[in-house]
Amino acid sequence: MNTVNPERTAHTEHPVMEVIKERYSPYIFSGDPVEKDKLLSCLEAARWAASGFNEQPWRYIVADRGDSETWKKALSCLVEANQAWAKNAGVLILACAKKTFTYNGAPNPTYHHDLGLAGATLTLQAQALGLHVHMMAGIDADAISKRYEVPEDYVPLTAIAIGYADKPENGDPELAKRDQGARERKPFKEWVFGVTWGKSSTLI
Repeated sequence: MNTVNPERTAHTEHPVMEVIKERYSPYIFSGDPVEKDKLLSCLEAARWAASGFNEQPWRYIVADRGDSETWKKALSCLVEANQAWAKNAGVLILACAKKTFTYNGAPNPTYHHDLGLAGATLTLQAQALGLHVHMMAGIDADAISKRYEVPEDYVPLTAIAIGYADKPENGDPELAKRDQGARERKPFKEWVFGVTWGKSSTLI
């Protein structure tokens, strides 16, 4: 299975790892299952992400498309627009985070950041294994909290679709347009600052 789409490979201005250049968030998934060993490697990558005070605040609710009951439950917690394409992924993860530190109960101001780090390491591991990841903000957080009995100290924040990308022509034409759109990123001068806000760093 050819999982690298040359047309989606980023043209970077400076050298980066190939998995970073190849990573993109597809809307067209093949529906093929994700092998258990690959999924466990992705979760292991997330497990070793950095976090403030090593709190590791992330919690994942994992659904494999091979388990129809678990799959339907997780899929129903996405907004309708995301359900339309995420239904063809191999795995869905509902990502939650703990809002306080375990060691003293104080608010953890970086729990969003730490959850993001776990998602980033998972994504790069998935890409290295020939998989693709598409993260979503479009979830029904209240439904997740109620249906999964999420404790009050935790908050559902995002969802993650993992699977094998398919050719755009094999999917919905409107979604295919998104998969074929130009890949662009802001230049350094717009977000890497130096002596003051808005003034580009001399390093660039």
